[in-house]
Order: sequence, then C-alpha cells, then structure tokens
Amino acid sequence: MSKARIIVDADFIISELDRRLFGSFVEHMGRCVYTGIFEPDHPTADTHGFRGDVLELVRELGPTIIRYPGGNFLSGYNWEDGVGPVEERPSRLDLAWLSTEPNAFGTNEFIEWCRLAQTEPMLGVNLGTRGPDEARKYLEYCNHPGGTRLSDLRATHGYKEPHTVKFWCLGNEMDGPWQICQKTAGEYGRIAKETAKVMKWVDPSIEVAACGSSTRFMPTFGAWEYEVMEHTLEIADFLSLHMYYENPEKDVQEFLANIEVMDSFIKEAVAVCDAIAAKQRFARKMMLSFDEWNVWYKARTLADRAKPGWPTAPRLIEEVYDLQDALMVGGALITLLNNADRVKAACLAQLVNVIAPIFTEPGGAAWRQTIFHPFKLVSQHARGSVLQARIQSTQYHTKTAATIDHIVASAVHDAAQRKLVFFVLNRETSGAAELTIDARGFPPIKSLKALEISGSDLLATNTAAKSDAVQPREHREFTLRPDTIHTLLNPLSWNLLCLSYE
Repeated sequence: MSKARIIVDADFIISELDRRLFGSFVEHMGRCVYTGIFEPDHPTADTHGFRGDVLELVRELGPTIIRYPGGNFLSGYNWEDGVGPVEERPSRLDLAWLSTEPNAFGTNEFIEWCRLAQTEPMLGVNLGTRGPDEARKYLEYCNHPGGTRLSDLRATHGYKEPHTVKFWCLGNEMDGPWQICQKTAGEYGRIAKETAKVMKWVDPSIEVAACGSSTRFMPTFGAWEYEVMEHTLEIADFLSLHMYYENPEKDVQEFLANIEVMDSFIKEAVAVCDAIAAKQRFARKMMLSFDEWNVWYKARTLADRAKPGWPTAPRLIEEVYDLQDALMVGGALITLLNNADRVKAACLAQLVNVIAPIFTEPGGAAWRQTIFHPFKLVSQHARGSVLQARIQSTQYHTKTAATIDHIVASAVHDAAQRKLVFFVLNRETSGAAELTIDARGFPPIKSLKALEISGSDLLATNTAAKSDAVQPREHREFTLRPDTIHTLLNPLSWNLLCLSYE
C-alpha cells in the first residue's frame, strides 16, 4: 500500500473562489436545446415548454452560470431571429452543424429558463458574420432600461425590465478553420477591441471575454494570445480557453495525465497575458474564462458531427460517459480550483445530451450521466477560499505529461460554515493509498463526511434503465484527530472529504 500526505495551512490561500467557476454551456447544437431543455410536448413541460425533469436535474447539478447560444453556432447567428412572436420567427440553415434552426427558443426564453434553473446567463455576440454594431444592439435589447427602439422592442416582447446580463463573450473560437468566418489574430483582436468598446459605452457594468485558442494544440497557440492581448488587454476582462480531453489509446493512466495538460494550458496562457501586461506597463491582471471544457473522444466520427438533409435537432455528439470519464472530469475540476487566482469562470460543455452530464430521450426519461456526480459535489461544497495544498505522493511516468503524482488534490476553506473540504483523485491502479491530511491553523476537527466515486468496471455507464450504476458512495475508512485525518483511498477513485471543525 502506497502512502500519501496532503498539508494545508489556514493562512496559505491561493484565492477567494469565484463561484462562476462552476458554469455550463447551452448551444443550439444537436438536442441540447430541442428535446433537451426545451420540449413543449413533453409530459413534464411547463407553460414555457421547458422540460421540468431537466430543470430539476439542472438545479441539482448546480451550474452557476450558463453560456449561450454557442459555440460554433454563434458565428452565424442573428439574435433578432430568436426574439418576438414565435410564429413570426424565421427558420434558418445553421452552417455550423448543417442543421435547420427553427428559432422557437431564443434569448428571452433562455433568460426565463435561467431564472427557473437558478443560474446566471452568459451571452455571446457573433463576430463571425457580424460585428460591433450588431453586438451593441443586442446588448441594448437585453440590458437598456427603456426609452430606445430596442429596449422598447424588448418590452413589447413581454420583458419590460432589462435582463441585466453581465458576462458577454466576444465571439467563439475565431482561430479555428472550422469557424464560420475564421479570422487571423490581428483581424480578431481589432474587431474584439472595437466591439468591447461600443458595448461598454452602452453598459459600462458588463464584463467581456476575448477568444483565446480553441485548444492548447492549435498551431497558433501562444502567438494568437499574444496578438489578441496586444489589442484587447486594456478593455477585455477575460481571455477564454477551450479544451476537450481524449482517451484514444484506452489507457486510463495516460487519460488522467491530461489533468497536467490542462494545468499547463492555464499557466501558459497566463504567462502570455502577463508578458503583454509587462510590455504595455498595465497593472491589472488578465483573468481567464475556461468556457468550454469536457471529456470528448468516443463520439468523434463525421456522422456524430453532422447528418444529411439539414435536419432539426439531430442527434449530434451524444457522448455516453463511463466511470473513467467521471474521474477525468473530477480531476479537471481540481485543476480549475487550484488555478482559482486566475481562472474566474469556466463552463462544462455542454449541459444536456451533447457531451453532457444530463441525458434525455424525446418524450421520455432524463438521467444523470457519470460526469454529473463530481461536478455536482464540487459545485455544492466548494465555497470560500482555495488553499495551497502541499502533496507528497508516489509517482508514475506517462507519455502525456512525463512524471506525475498519483494523487491530485485541492482544498477549499468555507470559514462561514466552518468547513474544510478536500477533493482528491487517486490515479494509482494497483492498490489503495493510505492518505494523511495535516490541517494546520484550524480549530480541532470534530467530524468528517466522506464520499467516493470508484468501481471495478471503468467502462460502467448510467442509462435510462440503470441510471445509478455510477454514483457517489459513502466512505467510512478513516480516523480523526484534532488536526489530522487518516484515510484509505481506493485505486482509481475520486473522493470528497468534508471536515467540520469546532
């Protein structure tokens, strides 16, 4: 049995936690919207057409902010198509996903849905086929109190009070050749700067995110960020990052080494931002929005991405997640927490059906995929300050990330609730790990609640017929002392340790 140690001190803080770190993403893609969150004929649908069973699961999952309407879809979207009387809205060809978009669900429906889901909206503006003028008009429609053509138009649509959307994305993945109207870094940097400028003239209270690289493996990564930040450093509030994690070799240890790749991506993007800040002698630090991330590697064929005949809401990228995917998502959440000083928002992509924690059948059931559980537990329990966690662990060698620790962990101190919470991933395959936690500078520990996600079958999935095959289980193999915890971590397990102190 291997041994590991985690040491934390109440005074050694990485950052106060921004709760927008636990966001998600709704795109007009596949069945995320139609038969996902919106299905007027479903038995559980409310008067808006929102699926009640999905709303209940979303509230349980606990995403704090939702990015909308895309995604690649955003770069060809006309926001005007999705407002006003539904019967007057046009159907359009969506070039991003080769689908027909009926526009039965649009901005106002999304805002209404967010209120019911108890989450905050994050909207994007189209900088592919459109530009600054359309963006500032969209903002005026959403946020201006009244007395102008567009704010009064919103009132005629049934929303006299402004939506007060505070977080806006300046386009999507504009570095990618798959994007509608891809741009160079210089072209994008200029239009992003001017778009942010006019939008903040309309509403100075908003925050905006400029597009970073679509993945760490883009050939322009680094150079793209450098040039975009040259233009936008003084006016943007965030640089966005996107990345999906794959397991092509079906090797769980290599797969879980992607946690280090995610950490490197964040630190490298921060380094570029800080280099531009030094060059421009700009004191404010650029923060990051990791507004697309997830596991995605099974549903990768052309048929998974597009269907012939321009269908409406086809089944696209409906990844079925297993136990090892849940471990990877749990590890990625730990990485986001440990970079909370610079990552202030993040979105698990997407929310329903399309590479998602929630899955539905049209007219039928909705259930939790395996990745639902680590996200829910972190969203529920991570509040307060992220602490520096010193980890002593055995190691192993990988092709993906060289030599890495078996143990990955983050610690969050919720002083208001007198709680200290640890999220711990054990990547060891051969046996349990004996873990000691030293909690220094805290009052005596009085209780511990422990949950784990693990199992003998790494390929186990949740289905409509067996929706709880993978779920958290209570873990009781621990001993408590006033400032120390001893516990056993099962091999290939993701763990929540919630300590209460006097």
